[in-house]
Amino acid sequence: MASLVQPTGPTHTRILSLGVARGDRDVPNEELIGPIDSSDEWIRQRTGIVQRRRASDGIGAVDLAVEAGEQAISESGLDRSQVDGIIISTISNVAVTPSMASLAAHRLGITPAAAFDISAACAGYVYGVAQADALVRAGTCANVLVIGAEKLSELVDPTDRSISFLLGDGAGAVIVGPSDHAGIGPTVWGSDGEKWDAIRMTSTFEEYRANPGVVPWPTLRQDGQTVFRWAVWEMAKVARRTLEASGIGPADLAAFIPHQANMRIVDEFAKQLHLPESVLIARDIEMQGNTSAASVPLAMHALREQHPEVSGGLALTIGFGAGLVYGAQVVEIP
Repeated sequence: MASLVQPTGPTHTRILSLGVARGDRDVPNEELIGPIDSSDEWIRQRTGIVQRRRASDGIGAVDLAVEAGEQAISESGLDRSQVDGIIISTISNVAVTPSMASLAAHRLGITPAAAFDISAACAGYVYGVAQADALVRAGTCANVLVIGAEKLSELVDPTDRSISFLLGDGAGAVIVGPSDHAGIGPTVWGSDGEKWDAIRMTSTFEEYRANPGVVPWPTLRQDGQTVFRWAVWEMAKVARRTLEASGIGPADLAAFIPHQANMRIVDEFAKQLHLPESVLIARDIEMQGNTSAASVPLAMHALREQHPEVSGGLALTIGFGAGLVYGAQVVEIP
């Protein structure tokens, strides 16, 4: 019997580059408070959000993905032919099939790169980096473009007080490629389906189709208290496990870049980890809003813009959200 050839790749990987696209519109709290019978002060106190970036009509999540991907490819210095895989994490694709990744690959000029989408909500970018790291180290791909892209403004009910005012639009992209040292640590990830309905759609498409005029178009909802408790207490445990798996301590970090779910969650999360003052904490949500799968790379980019000295330093990244799903890694900031 003939023996199969099994490919092998480099021992180590790292994030080579970073690119972003933010919605073209600044949407301050004042624009949203009427339908939810609220105030700017109430939103700021509950979430820390001053405004969120949203995309105008005619700009889709795939357009944001392509813009961010272009930046990541340009910053990497790679020829497009060297990018042979693209993974997009999104809950904003306007079609069940085909994938957003296949269209983005065509528009980015990286065809015939392997292309697929993943659905892991706010943990999706971290899941994508985990898969890209494995693909490169296995020798299956040479360099993989990972994009988190969302247009969440299309999934909200403006009268909903649970999540609608939190959400923004944007995309963040990185290229994962070979390295002479470890630039991506072990991924700690998992799920808790018992809390499946803590962040959910208001109905299924089947229910919507079967009850026209009765069941409204599905939009996002969340149980805020359940999500807050889970995010702060359980995800702090995941973050500590990630540091331990990576063989480093809090003092070795240059930055902490959590999913930008809510400023209260970010601050309480950091407090639970007892991070030293030297560790910079990403707080991109104040001006961007919660962008689900795009939030971690967008926050990394903003932090690097504000503090260029973190480039080359280690960041603890963690995503968590609907599912409930979570994932964390320590990575070297490009």
